Amino acid sequence: MPESEYDAIVIGAGHNGLTAAVLLQQAGLRTVCLDGKLYAGGMASTVELFDGYRFEIAGSVQFPTSLEVISELGLDTLPTVDLEVMSVALRGVGDDPLVQYSDPMKMFTHLNEVHGADAVAGMGGLLMWAQAPTRALGRFEAGTLPKTFDQMYACATNEFERSAIDDMLFGSVTEVLDRYFPDREKHGAIRGSMTMLAVNTLYRGPSTPGSAAALAFGLGIPEGDFVQMKKLRGGIGALTAHLAQVLQSNGGEVRLRSKVAEILVADNQVGGVRLESGEVLRAPTVVSAVAPDVTVNDLIDSSVMPADIRDRYARIDHRGSYLQMHFALQEAPEFAAPYEALNDPTLQASIGIFCTPEEVQQQWEDCRRGVVPADPTLVLQIPSVHDPDLAPAGKHAASAFALWFPVEGNMDEEGRYGAAKVEMGQRVIDKINRLAPNFERSIIRHTTFTPKHMGVMFGAPGGDYCHGLLHSDQVGQNRPGPRGFIGQPIPIQGLYLGSAGCHGGPGITFTPGYNAGRAALEDR
Repeated sequence: MPESEYDAIVIGAGHNGLTAAVLLQQAGLRTVCLDGKLYAGGMASTVELFDGYRFEIAGSVQFPTSLEVISELGLDTLPTVDLEVMSVALRGVGDDPLVQYSDPMKMFTHLNEVHGADAVAGMGGLLMWAQAPTRALGRFEAGTLPKTFDQMYACATNEFERSAIDDMLFGSVTEVLDRYFPDREKHGAIRGSMTMLAVNTLYRGPSTPGSAAALAFGLGIPEGDFVQMKKLRGGIGALTAHLAQVLQSNGGEVRLRSKVAEILVADNQVGGVRLESGEVLRAPTVVSAVAPDVTVNDLIDSSVMPADIRDRYARIDHRGSYLQMHFALQEAPEFAAPYEALNDPTLQASIGIFCTPEEVQQQWEDCRRGVVPADPTLVLQIPSVHDPDLAPAGKHAASAFALWFPVEGNMDEEGRYGAAKVEMGQRVIDKINRLAPNFERSIIRHTTFTPKHMGVMFGAPGGDYCHGLLHSDQVGQNRPGPRGFIGQPIPIQGLYLGSAGCHGGPGITFTPGYNAGRAALEDR
């Protein structure tokens, strides 16, 4: 087979891989970005699943991004969808919805007028609680390494902040919410919303010790010069399409249908990659934007990697436990009493129909025994309401994300996995239909993805879009940086890790890919 020579190779053309490739190419390195799929973008893609209907297949929101990263990647040129309301949360039991306005002042005014002064105080207290854990996690710190636990605690400026870091590492979501929103009935929508914010990156119930790390991660608000969370016109795939275009316009390559079978190593120096086709690509720098454990244990010959390092990566938890559904709709949902207000298109970008933390805990415990939740907590998104080009004229593209899909228990029995998929999918439809009675009959076509499907489509182990769940033992020094774990680097020169499973991930922040690209350039 022929061999090709490059200065740098990036494995994986998701947003992190493309970010690293852009940085390397802009620095003058001849760079190729490889992906085994038919399209670039990974889980940050907009895909036409049905004729005329395009869906954000997994990720849907650009997370807060530093101005430095935005400038280097040219992200400020992308058209956005300006939303007055980012999301609405309710329990679906006749309660007052929680409207999450983009404008913080409107948000707190709504909290005060609809949910009471105690809700304002609780939200303020919760955001104050999250400040020190946000600094400790270093979620928004592009170009930095993961913090050790000592460095995390050094981020605290007083005893309250030290206690908050304790909560993050050892406490539970429910314990924190009980402190700031003790009225479980009155503040049910808020508690349900905060629960979903946390546990969608976990395989833990909200009462499980250590689950509060994911709550702190989700609540993090960056300090300094950042562009806040936003939606992109054309769906999140517009972002990765932009990165691919920037890479190619600077002379770099994106090669699809080019699955990497092996990272080549000789004398502790990376030498390139071998594709499944047998083709060899040579380069002294390789950035892997696939899951860290896949990189270390599947793509590198075990004889060149110490056993203790291989074992540590093998312990990364990837148990995705969700259902992702996409619907082609004849018409938008029409919400019935007492939720007629949700028929205002302003409120239809994202609607969370949540359960209480206590219910979510029980559902997680049930799902571990193979039981499909009777009343799954879910988020319904209808992006075509504000971005009509995502669907044919007058019709809509909608998506639903729900917890928990059983991945343990009796799921290995013949036919059980498929039956659970159908059962849970119908329960998601039923739950939406209870609030919007026209929903089910408006469905033209739909498809349902489980973690197993997402794993096959995107190469994410266990369907884990985090590439390493946000359990408290998988953050900080227990989440790898571009050269591996703090105190236990990968002993291969020229190899860098840059996936969502690294420091700065998960989420569409670009930080892991940015960090890997910067580390590679520093070493050169």
